[in-house]
Amino acid sequence: MKLRAALAALAVGAVLLPAAAATLRATLIVPADDARLERTRLERAYLGHPGGPARDGVQLALDEARFELDAAGSAVALDSVGAATLDAARAAAQQAEKAGAAVLLTDLPADWTRSVAEAVKLPVLNVGNAADALRQADCRANLWHLLPSERMRADALAQALVARRWSNVLLLSGPSASDATRAAAAQAALKRYGLKLVASKPFKLSADPRERELANPLLLTGGAAYDAVWVVDSDGEFARALPYRTALPRPVVGDAGLTALAWHAQFERFGAPQVVRRFAKAAQRPMTAHDWAAWVGGRALVAAVVAAPKGPAVAWAKALAGNDLDGSKGVTLSFRAWDGQLRQPLLLTDGQAVVGSAPVDGILHPRNALDTLGADAPERLCKARS
Repeated sequence: MKLRAALAALAVGAVLLPAAAATLRATLIVPADDARLERTRLERAYLGHPGGPARDGVQLALDEARFELDAAGSAVALDSVGAATLDAARAAAQQAEKAGAAVLLTDLPADWTRSVAEAVKLPVLNVGNAADALRQADCRANLWHLLPSERMRADALAQALVARRWSNVLLLSGPSASDATRAAAAQAALKRYGLKLVASKPFKLSADPRERELANPLLLTGGAAYDAVWVVDSDGEFARALPYRTALPRPVVGDAGLTALAWHAQFERFGAPQVVRRFAKAAQRPMTAHDWAAWVGGRALVAAVVAAPKGPAVAWAKALAGNDLDGSKGVTLSFRAWDGQLRQPLLLTDGQAVVGSAPVDGILHPRNALDTLGADAPERLCKARS
């Protein structure tokens, strides 16, 4: 009788015990040989460029959340995969899905990112690519973006120019296809905020005497009246040498001078110094905007598994899209329904200090001032989310 009673009690206890929480498995896909992380480029520390591998930021977020995850009885397991080609990235995504991954994170070129999102049904968190096309015509319903888009950065700078009444702008843009796309975003931002484009000129780093006018800052910035010079230089080498070399004593903005970024290691509000110190201790380097995006991607994973400790994957996917996030920027961050972009303030910095933020004071919006940065709902071109 006593044995029977004991067995019955054990059975009742087993029924009352909560089911074991599931582990959210995530896979980070990165280029196998990332030219952005080449040693000499990292040493130059171009503003707006990665400072190291994306995994550093994701891992920091998971390490910080250890007690939170333990309290919820939850866990996040992170794998990393390097891909040498677009096809390899796509295959890695499919393999991760078959192996039980519930979420993918990517730090890949734009076409690779799109291909990965097409290859799987899982949520894909883009932590490293700012291309507007991924939020617009090339968007995918399962693709979410942590890093601000190029249009968001351009709008932030345009707002800063409006606030300072630097209304007349000379635009200098580089020779690459990326420069052309980003220059178009800059011109759209100038138009959106009523600024005047006085001239648009191409530049080219060259030692050829026949191309002297394309490489000389004094010649490029002469012959026009302007309040600011906006430089678009995806490579970064020309832009870094432009301030103080213009024909007129005017500020430089864009990829040098005053720059709009998701993050800077000198940000001193809303708990940012603590985040920066923890990252520097773990990664042995300053925290960049790309690191912040990866860190917030890790925080999104934690928020999803805490919101749905038992899963399943569909519950985690819903939580990823719907959870508000704290990015140590002073406001709640959330994803836009129409393009999958994370709403967020941007920091205005000269590389030495954070001198302001956007949206700037006085810029209004009928629903959310953060939607003054980037394509707003009426401008959406993302048919996958309509």
